[in-house]
Amino acid sequence: MKFFILTIILISSVYSYELNWMHDYNKALEKAKKENKDVYLFVGADVCRFCDMFKELTLSKKEVMKRLGKEYIPLYLSRDQHYIPKYFAIKGVPRHYFITPTGKVYHDDRGSREPAGFYDMLDEADLKKDDLK
Repeated sequence: MKFFILTIILISSVYSYELNWMHDYNKALEKAKKENKDVYLFVGADVCRFCDMFKELTLSKKEVMKRLGKEYIPLYLSRDQHYIPKYFAIKGVPRHYFITPTGKVYHDDRGSREPAGFYDMLDEADLKKDDLK
């Protein structure tokens, strides 16, 4: 039985895809400037069933994380652990913000999403970014 559990853990770690989530808003903006990307800010809470559902259903998917990492600097701020600038809402989590490297929010949304819904949100953010040009 132990061998079976160890094998499952090993296989899941080999196939998992992790992004290096940042936890500092200002450092994320600096990195976005250097890499010529925008910032995706996910505001959550330590005890939040909808945040956990979003992480489990969507952020655990390799293809979702690949797209997110290709286009954005991923930033996760927990309202219970991290400093969150006062102009971001911290109630009604999960919250999603799409931010230029200069700190301009061009799209925001809230709620848990399954992968298809998250892709739709990314597409909406892309459209709104195009409106900035």
